Amino acid sequence: MMTPSQQWKSSTAALLSLGLSSALASPFLVQSTVLAQTRFSDTTGHWAQSCIQSLAQRNIINGYPNGEFRPNAPVTRAEYAIMVVNAFPNAARSRSARSFTDVRSNFWAANAIRTASQTGFLTGYPSGEFRPAQQIPRTQVLVSLNNGLGYSPTGSINATLGNTYADASAIPNYARGAIASATQRQLVVNYPDVRYLNPNSRATRAEVAAFLCQTLKNPQQASLISGNYIAGSPAEGLQARTDIPVVYDVAKKVIVSPQETAPLNVKVTEDIKDNRGNTVIPRGSSILGELQPQGSGTQFVAREVVIDGNSYPLEASSGIITRTVSARDPNLLALARNAVLGAGAAAGLSTVIGDGTITAEKVLTGAAVGTAIETNRNRPWQSVARDSALGAAAAAGLSAVIGDRTITAEKILAGAASGATIGGVIDPALQEVIVIDSQTDLNLQLEHPFSLS
Repeated sequence: MMTPSQQWKSSTAALLSLGLSSALASPFLVQSTVLAQTRFSDTTGHWAQSCIQSLAQRNIINGYPNGEFRPNAPVTRAEYAIMVVNAFPNAARSRSARSFTDVRSNFWAANAIRTASQTGFLTGYPSGEFRPAQQIPRTQVLVSLNNGLGYSPTGSINATLGNTYADASAIPNYARGAIASATQRQLVVNYPDVRYLNPNSRATRAEVAAFLCQTLKNPQQASLISGNYIAGSPAEGLQARTDIPVVYDVAKKVIVSPQETAPLNVKVTEDIKDNRGNTVIPRGSSILGELQPQGSGTQFVAREVVIDGNSYPLEASSGIITRTVSARDPNLLALARNAVLGAGAAAGLSTVIGDGTITAEKVLTGAAVGTAIETNRNRPWQSVARDSALGAAAAAGLSAVIGDRTITAEKILAGAASGATIGGVIDPALQEVIVIDSQTDLNLQLEHPFSLS
């Protein structure tokens, strides 16, 4: 028997539409408008985004003419039949052709339904019906994939199901063996809680895509679905010293004073995988922490990561950043144009600049920064740092250095020193600020092992 990946590689799968209404005379009338569509307007940040995009790139699934994928929409049995036939075009036709009482020969999915029946991926009902317009339940999809590929469970079916699913008792008797087998092969994806199969719920477009991704995956390939949601997946985790590339996408630079502590929220720029190739921290996850003084420099220290809306403790840190610029450097204003200023830097710099103004619209915010901003808001200036963000301490110090010019910061980093007013209370003797490249300097390394359990 060929593996799913061999079946895939042996022929290019035809275009499949998972979500076009079965009320249409043909659900493929708009294929030409979506043929090249591989990115969708409603899947960014979705838990199955990578999987959906991969299947779209291989022309297994596609979206709607308006650019949507509609991941939460249901899939009919007729649509699913077309999907299976296109995903496994060379599956052996081991059964005789069967006619169904509710599938006319001119029905738009008649050929796919016949083929899916012959290859063992789908069967009809005892009444002789196929029920093509029925929204297919999750159980039927998993039974279909398992049976069509000829898989069988090993060991105790009840133990596999009972140890994996909190709702194992809801699995229909006819499906228990197939679901156990699919579980053992990690074909089952349960979002948001991997412990709940929800066997009788309708399958959504995203869920069908996820089942397909798991079925088509080679054992040597990394999963496109986070291991958090793959039933039967072994406990996964990351080892200490694992690198986590991140970016602070608010501004190109972050400017802080040397002794400033300021909160920061960064984004993970690529999937972080364990030794088995399972994604532990998906790309786009948020990591929360703070910039902390370290000797003559600063360091980003992470405290938690947010994955699909759930927070997990994280112990990781960046390298120590020691790149400094004199508060009187004439090039500092150019740097500030595309920077974020820490609360301490904002406050300290206004002292150095003298009667200049720091209007904090982009300063990493602190409790008393707002009052200080209002004090300086209407003072004259050329608004040369309109796209910058300063730490409150750095901003206060900068305004004293620049003289009669104003620093306009759209966001100020909040820090312990932000309670002082901008204009000189914080670090009036500020001589240097630390300039952080938000694209490269904040990359993290785990200090201790990390897991989602």
